[in-house]
Amino acid sequence: MGRKGFGILGAGMISGLHADALKKSTKADLVAVCDVNVANAKKLAERFAPEAKIYSSFDDMLKDPRVEVVNIVTPNHLHADFVLKAAAAGKHVLCEKPPAMSLAETDHMIAACREAKVKFGIFVQCRVREPMRLMKAALAEGRFGKVLRVDAIMKWYRASDYYKMDAWRSNRRFGAGVTIQHAFHYIDLLQFLMGPAQAVSAKMCNLAHPDISLEDTLDARITFANGVPGFVQASTALWPGTDVRIEVYGSEGSAIMEGAAFKLWKFKDERPEDEKLRQAGDAGQATAGSDPTALASEDHQYVIDDCVDAIEQGREVCIPCTAVRPSLEIALAMYQSDREGAEAVLPVDESRLWD
Repeated sequence: MGRKGFGILGAGMISGLHADALKKSTKADLVAVCDVNVANAKKLAERFAPEAKIYSSFDDMLKDPRVEVVNIVTPNHLHADFVLKAAAAGKHVLCEKPPAMSLAETDHMIAACREAKVKFGIFVQCRVREPMRLMKAALAEGRFGKVLRVDAIMKWYRASDYYKMDAWRSNRRFGAGVTIQHAFHYIDLLQFLMGPAQAVSAKMCNLAHPDISLEDTLDARITFANGVPGFVQASTALWPGTDVRIEVYGSEGSAIMEGAAFKLWKFKDERPEDEKLRQAGDAGQATAGSDPTALASEDHQYVIDDCVDAIEQGREVCIPCTAVRPSLEIALAMYQSDREGAEAVLPVDESRLWD
């Protein structure tokens, strides 16, 4: 199996994770970096892939035959246009979350990539953490018994400077705010575990960033189609910031992932392998509770390596956009519910979301 050439579009804050993952990969090479800010593109390449070609034009990078896969790492509201261009050029795509800022755009991208016969994956890479995969498998096996509730708890801290470093970070329509920019990963994990939702109730507020016109805190209830209630508490207002917790409670057992490791893995029918499973994950892995750059690249590398394997094997990637679309709909339903002060019943009416 040959190595695949990857190009990164966007050399902002999170691009270093992608570049580091590509540097560590034994299946992929970073061969090109594109950003309208050429200095940022050069800086990224110099640190992680000095031989990578620098582009200021995405159209020019797409003409590079060495680029087989493009990682889209731009501001959230720009994803759709670039994914469509990549698909038209016959390039496989891995895109940062959220896929786009609307379901209509997301469906357009999915259709375009399907028509072009290119892979289209999304970086909601927390799904690939070992504790999450074990929780998903135990749910499929029925080991939790009747699932009673699932919770996502994200109590982070971001200083106001974080929202001011780029213009898009203080504009909800561009994909800013705790719901879509931060909690999306953990909303997605609940959807990964439980499936699509049928209704959402949400309340958003600004607790600690009065100079920013965004929500920094979200409290929401999700009623999943399978009848299980899910609860999301998410904030970037709570100093000093703590690790995310994903919690599953059932009649026969419960599990909690804190950060990237198990905090709890306990079942009434204790099995010999459970003691070893409790050690799954990496308790020392940085998960950005206090620092937006304090993240490890291993999860990104998993998604990248899987994409290479998927191309070679002619199969779907591990996190296709189609599997993330329901998470985007849940997040958009949260905005609808908060705006209207009432429960939002899915499917979302996107015409009611924004001014």
